[in-house]
Amino acid sequence: MPLTRRDFTRRSALTGAGVALAGSVGALASAPGALAAEETTQDGTDALGGAPGYGPLLPDPKGLLALPAGFSYRVLTHSGRTRLESGEFTPSHHDGTAAFEGPRGSTLLVNNHELGGPRAKWAHPVPLTEGLVYDPAASGGCTVVEVRRDGHTAEWVGIAGTATNCAGGSTPWGTWLTCEETEDKAGQNGMTKDHGYVFEVDPHDGRANRAPKPLKALGRYAHEAVVVDPKRGDLYLTEDASGPNGLLYRWTPPHGFRHGRGKLRTLADDAGVLKAPKCFDSGGRFVDDLSRATKIGTVYGVDWVEVPDRDARTVPVREQFDDGDITRARKLEGMWWGDGGVYVVASFARDESPVPHDGQVWFYHPARRTLTLKVLLGVNPDPSRDGAFDGPDNITVSPYGGLVIAEDGDGIQHLFGATERGRTYPIARNELNAGTPEKPSYSEFTGVTFSPDGRTLYANIQTPGIMLAITGPWRRRRH
Repeated sequence: MPLTRRDFTRRSALTGAGVALAGSVGALASAPGALAAEETTQDGTDALGGAPGYGPLLPDPKGLLALPAGFSYRVLTHSGRTRLESGEFTPSHHDGTAAFEGPRGSTLLVNNHELGGPRAKWAHPVPLTEGLVYDPAASGGCTVVEVRRDGHTAEWVGIAGTATNCAGGSTPWGTWLTCEETEDKAGQNGMTKDHGYVFEVDPHDGRANRAPKPLKALGRYAHEAVVVDPKRGDLYLTEDASGPNGLLYRWTPPHGFRHGRGKLRTLADDAGVLKAPKCFDSGGRFVDDLSRATKIGTVYGVDWVEVPDRDARTVPVREQFDDGDITRARKLEGMWWGDGGVYVVASFARDESPVPHDGQVWFYHPARRTLTLKVLLGVNPDPSRDGAFDGPDNITVSPYGGLVIAEDGDGIQHLFGATERGRTYPIARNELNAGTPEKPSYSEFTGVTFSPDGRTLYANIQTPGIMLAITGPWRRRRH
């Protein structure tokens, strides 16, 4: 049953302004130019007397990745340099990634390649491997990278002929859901099939990936990321779009459906129910956009409104709602399941939104049907200055506590962490300058994820497309 505004208002009054609804996870706060500028210095220590990070980032003599003392990295794949088992170069524009336990102690990584438009546009598109192609005109897809115990790596195509594979999400049954961040239809941008779907990729069984089938039940829109509620079976999905701003979605499976490898492919195109959120504050007032929240710990109640036409045959999904029907957000990006709920990133907001910011991380609690603001990045006044963070994108929950976030902002790009109590700290800095000394340019980080044993942090530099394995003295962070 829906959580009514009256119910949420009453519950908020009983818990004192609603902040107690945040649950056991402490609020994460990070606001360069505001909070974080007071809490975290450039050397990785914090102004509150502790040291939440691993220390200052040390310049890399190779000019690729700055890390704290004691940490090191290894390049696993590099577009245009490393090769697939089939002989072609590793595709470019690495994005969302997940790690799985592989055979004989290996780790399997599924890596998205965010390549849109016709194949001729790119030097290294995903190869059209026989049997694994959805649309032969499309450039994107996924590769699977096997990291063996002896350090050797191998890479092969998991799916091809998809478009703009941005983020995605792993499933409890050991597969990867890759998301197309596009709304191109057949005949648009050189495509021969409709795009804007989610596809399932099995890193363990290449046969399961043959004859790729879009999971149309999850809707057609500019998908970014997806997570699975392992208890209820619901899927949560983000949309990275504007004009109007995109939406968070929840897909509820049909009654009696049981998840498992390949089961989503068996569903009818209209199976289950796809809904978008309608939020209201503790006073029962409707919230039109998540950028309205300007204080860490803000809690919104959530109702869910059914999508009229999930395949967007004539009207994009986000445009099928009138103002007042649903709650929007600009640049809805990465997601991760942890702590009994969903962490959701809104990367930034500008003039198209009610209130500007340089990043939010929300936590949706399925049982309480609440969204709580955990991270807020104030507008970064000087992105060229090291030590400030902006534009969170991909995200993961760290086995050592808190979050690890990939930065896709302006200027200098980092991997950074945030503890449960809100102190931020740098983990890595991209030192690969794609510009000039006078006008430097640094690619975003993507695909941040830990190995199954928690010893290795994997991440990508999107352009040109470099997958990295970072190891070091990981430890549980101080609060």
